[in-house]
This record gives sequence, structure tokens and C-alpha cells, in this order.
Amino acid sequence: MKSYRIVKVDRRAFLKSSFLGSTGLILGTHISCLSYFSDEEGSGAIFNPNAFVAINSNGDVTIIAHRSEMGTGIRTSLPAIIADEMEADWNRVTIQQALANKELFGDQNTDASYSMRLFYMPMRIMGASVRMMLEQAAAGRWNVDLEECKAVNHKVIHLPSDRSFNFAELVEDASKLNAPEQSLIKLKEYKDFKRIGKDTPIVDLKDIVTGKAVYGLDTLVPKSKVAVMRRCPVAGGKIVSYNDEKTLKIAGVLKVFVLESPGFPTKFDVSMGGIVVVAENTWAALKGRDALDVEWDYGINSDYDSAQYIAQLVDSTEAEMTVRRENGNVEESFAGANKVLDRTYTLQHLSHSPMEPPCGVAYAQADKCELWVPTQNPQWVQRAVANALQIEIENVKVNVTLIGGGFGRKSKPDFTVEAAVISKLANVPIKLLWTREDDILHDFYHACSVQRIKVGLDENNSVIAWNQKSMFPPIGGTSNTLNIQPGKNEMNKGLVDFPYQIKNIRFETGNAPAKTRIGWFRSVSNVQHAFAIGCMLDELAEARGVDAVVNILELLGPDRHIEKELFGDDFQNYKTELSDYPWDTKRFRNVINKVAEKSNWGKKLPKGRGQGFCAHRSSLTYVACVVEVETDEVGRILSIPEIHYAVDCGVPVNRDRVISQFEGGAVFALSAALGGAITFKNGSAQQSNFDNYYVTKMKDTPDNIYVHHINSSEKPTGVGEPPVPPIAP
Repeated sequence: MKSYRIVKVDRRAFLKSSFLGSTGLILGTHISCLSYFSDEEGSGAIFNPNAFVAINSNGDVTIIAHRSEMGTGIRTSLPAIIADEMEADWNRVTIQQALANKELFGDQNTDASYSMRLFYMPMRIMGASVRMMLEQAAAGRWNVDLEECKAVNHKVIHLPSDRSFNFAELVEDASKLNAPEQSLIKLKEYKDFKRIGKDTPIVDLKDIVTGKAVYGLDTLVPKSKVAVMRRCPVAGGKIVSYNDEKTLKIAGVLKVFVLESPGFPTKFDVSMGGIVVVAENTWAALKGRDALDVEWDYGINSDYDSAQYIAQLVDSTEAEMTVRRENGNVEESFAGANKVLDRTYTLQHLSHSPMEPPCGVAYAQADKCELWVPTQNPQWVQRAVANALQIEIENVKVNVTLIGGGFGRKSKPDFTVEAAVISKLANVPIKLLWTREDDILHDFYHACSVQRIKVGLDENNSVIAWNQKSMFPPIGGTSNTLNIQPGKNEMNKGLVDFPYQIKNIRFETGNAPAKTRIGWFRSVSNVQHAFAIGCMLDELAEARGVDAVVNILELLGPDRHIEKELFGDDFQNYKTELSDYPWDTKRFRNVINKVAEKSNWGKKLPKGRGQGFCAHRSSLTYVACVVEVETDEVGRILSIPEIHYAVDCGVPVNRDRVISQFEGGAVFALSAALGGAITFKNGSAQQSNFDNYYVTKMKDTPDNIYVHHINSSEKPTGVGEPPVPPIAP
């Protein structure tokens, strides 16, 4: 009887394996009998071959979701990959949310559109290994050749005789086996997928639409109290003095105390500091906070005026800057140009403004702490809380709730640290509230930006030179005053990865120190880079007298994989090897042609109607977009009848979620495109709620958003962020 060669893989050997080791992830999945699962009913053996999947003695399957669910569907899509490969009946699968645990689950940071890209193959390998072990258990029971056994829909069939065992009947035998060697694992063929590449409704859907889903603020812990904070309106400011006499007279207020401010620059994993009000209920806490009399020292950012700051950045574009990519000879080309276009594009700060503001529940006791938080990065919460409370990291238990919108804001653990520290000082479980005003006034904002682009044309209207100066306060400037120019990661989001075949190119960056808290925002610096480049390409098309789609296809040049050397020393390919995820201009061309076809680009429209076009690659995903708008006589947008996207994200693992991400991404991006802006005077944000910070309203939402997939069996890429950059341009 043929069987797989079975080995017992220790953790160190596993990490050195060719595939998983290359990702830098600590999965530890092929160590038998990890103790994450338990059989609460005591019904017998549990087949638990790795940290992500277990089959109970009755055949029911539990799969761990180790990433955070914030509307992307990742809590469904990653487990669905495992279920597909192991031939589990999806109706018999239960999803269990993981606690923070680096040893068991590796990277749990649900950010930067990494989840599917990083874990598509590991999830397939896990599911396939379980399937093969069940097949081997069946072959052993029947004493037949292993190749005669095949798992199909929650059972293993003996193909010659059509006999079968359901998974429950094989649990005990399978639980005695070790996983097969990774080199022997047989993955399904693409044509055999039942869920991958199809539509799988999210597992939380019913609870969400019926109001039963548990988000951060829905968590109930016995005897918990409510806490709110009064924070300095200027980042880095400190308390000079305060009077809490009126506050303590309000019924329900229990305690008032100070969390010291770390000043500025500051870290992402510490509180801004401020005055804490602990009360029996939300109303008392908020009224108590309002009653505080506070004198502030506004600190080094008290002079921040964003309008003046942006004007200074515009002026500074006249100077020479730091060259981040250079091809050919730009100066010589401009000197000989027949025509030069010179445009400057500015962008204000933006707020994440998730529907659920930052919040969390914490219960700190002596040398341990348990939290229930809507976090994108539970392991950072675990580390940050352990550090703040000076306790061992293994004594911090992080329960991840559903997240009511994240967009990068909830990847930072500052608000969870606040909850834990307040609980420790108040000696009770604490539910920490951030109001909408707290959220908008004290965000880690998307950077304001100035982009100046000069393009040279020859006498034939051919583009001979492109010079772009990119200036914005970098994310690193929040925590380090030495960081006054964008880092490599920010440069590779839409700037130095510029794909157009123009012989003479120079990209430069200038100094722009952070004057408020800057953080990751959905698609990060792709926002400002795609905005400027997309708009300039339109201006260039007009100057050349050619159609916008024709213009971009001409500039793109022939189908090819762009060589890494062309992008310069600062190039990073979203933390992947360019050989694994090439910059493929053919795939880019395909989405451009697809969206032009599907949107009927150039169609005859009535007066006051127009189409806009943009294409951009981000998170390794190729996107082209056409937006149809209706305007009044002076060009103000009255309505948006439709948006068309064409998308190549490799295998669209869950088509339903890809479509939803692009629909939601379009609405999210319209907030910036139609008027979203955070401005600063005297160091303080001038916007504080949705009455003066614009987010897309129902009346401004497109009548139709169409998402057209490019059929692909390539490795999946990100879809959470790529919908955003092309909308505004």
C-alpha cells in the first residue's frame, strides 16, 4: 500500500522550509496537537493537525480566523481557502476568532492589503495537508492504495468501490498521524475549486444585518465603568492645571485623574495623554468631561497653520530636492523642449473617520490584563499594553471584536493602551469611549501634500521629460523629528514605481516636518501620487490633443515586465520580490482596455455630463476606473450616475468581497474627492464632526458601481486599498 512519507517537523525546521520560511512568517502549523482548541463537550478525540483547523469527533470543523474583520470579509475568505482545499462542507464549518498569539499564528496585522497575498498559499497548504491525512486514514482503514482514496465534500471516497467514510469516522485515526512533508503536499487544480474564485457570503452577515454582531463598544464586562478623556487640542500639548470641582459634583462621576502627555514627537503605541473621567455611565462621563476647567501648554505645534504650511511647501518646490529616481537627463530634455506643462496639485489632511470611533474594553489586574478591542493589529496591542503596564506579554489577553471600519486608524494601539492604563489606575474594568469629536480632532491624519509636476514635449507632441517633486510630512515624522522626508515605503506607493515609458524622468522629495500626528490611511501615499499623476496625464492628453485612454496607452509603451533597475535604489515592491510579482504592463493595459469597453468610454453624453478616467497600480493590483459625472453650468458636481472599475487582482478568492471592497472603496474615496479636508489653525484641527468634515452622503453616492474582473489564475494581490487612488483624479 502506497503512503506519504510522514515526518515530525519541529518549529525551527518548519520555519526553514522553502515556502513559509520565505515569507518571514512564524506559522508553526505542522506541529501536532497544538492546544488552541478544546473539546468542551468531552465527546472524544479532536483532529487538530495545525493551529488553524480542527475536526471534532462528530465531524464538525472549526477554522481559526487570525486576521481582523473590518468589512473586508477576511474572516470568511481565508478560512474558505482552507475549507476548499480540505474538501470540508462549508455548512459544517465554524469560524473562531484568534486571540493575539505570534507563536501560533504568525503575522496578525490586518493592514496594507497584505492578508490574502501573504496567506493564500499557507492556507491552501494547511487545508491540503488535512485532506491528505484524512485520505491516508481512510486508506489505512480499508487497507487500500492511497491513490484510490479521494476527499470529496466532507467524506473520503474509495474510488474503485464507491465506499466512503465521513470525516467524523476518520478523526481518531487521522489524529494519530503527523502532517505530510511539505514537498509532498498536493494542492488542488484551479478548475477543481469550489469556493476559491467564487462568491462566498461573509459568515457574519446575518448577525450584522440583524444587529447581533459584536463590535468593540458592544462588549459587556460585569462591573465595568465608562471612561472618557479630555485631550489637548494640539498634538504634543500638556496640562498646566485643571479644576475638577464641578465634574466631581455630577452624579455618576467616580474619579478624575491625569494621564501624562508624552509630548511631540510621539509614538503610535502610547496615549496622547490628558484628563480621564471615570463614571458609572456614558452620560455622566461626558457631562463630567465638559465641566472640567483646563489650562493647556499647547507645545511646539501651537503655530501650525496648514494653509501657510502648504503654501511654504509650494514655494519650496522651486529649490533642488533629494532625487529618489532618475532616468536619462531631465535638465537637458527640458532645455530642448518645445512645450513645458507645469502644474502643482495640493491635498489637505484627511481623517479616517470610521463609523465606529476608537474604543475598547480592558480589565487590568495585578500582573495581567484582558482586552476586548476592535484592533487591526492585536499583537501590537499585546506588546504595547504589556509595556505600558510593565507585565509579561503572555499575561495580556487580546480578544478581537468585529471592527466598524478601520482604514489604518485601528492598526495603532494608542486607544487600547489608554483603556488598559485607565483600568489599572481605576482598579475596575473600563469601557473607553472616543466620541466622533475625539476621533476627528485627535486622529493620526493622512498627510497634506504638494505635488509639482513638469512635463516636456517635443515638436511632435511626444513626451520627452517628466519631473515630479513630492512633498508631504512623512508617517515617520510622528515619532522621530529626524524623519522629514518620505521613507522608501511611501515613495513606492505611486511615485518611484511610475511605469510610463518616458526616457527622461526625475522624482524628487523635499523636507516637510510633521506638525501633527500622521498615520497610515487607506492606500497611504498612493492617494496623493495617483491624484497628481492622474490629473497631469489628463492635462497632458489635452495638450497633445489625444484621447485620455489613448494617451496613457501610448505612454505605457510595449507589453513588458519593467526591470527593477529602472525604478532606482529606493524601489520596494510592496515587500515582495519583483520576480514573484512583476510590474506587468500587459496586465495594466488589459484593465485600461476593459474599463474603456465596459464604460463605453467616449460615448455621446447630454450637456452637463462627462466621463473621467484614471488607472493606477497599488498593492500589486491593477485598476482602471471611469467615473461619469453630472455637473452644473460652472462645473460643480451634481450627481455621479455611475462608476466602472476594471480589476486584475490575480485570483479573486472571494468575488463577492472583491466587489464589496471596490464599492466601498469608491464611496470612501469620494469623501476626499468631493470635499473632505482637515485644516489646522493655531495647532488645532478646525473640523470636529460630520457637519464640518465631509464624508460621502447618500445623495452623493453613485447610482451604480460596476466592478469588472480580469479572469486570472495569478497569485492573489490586495483589494482593500486599490479602489481608492483612481477616484479623485
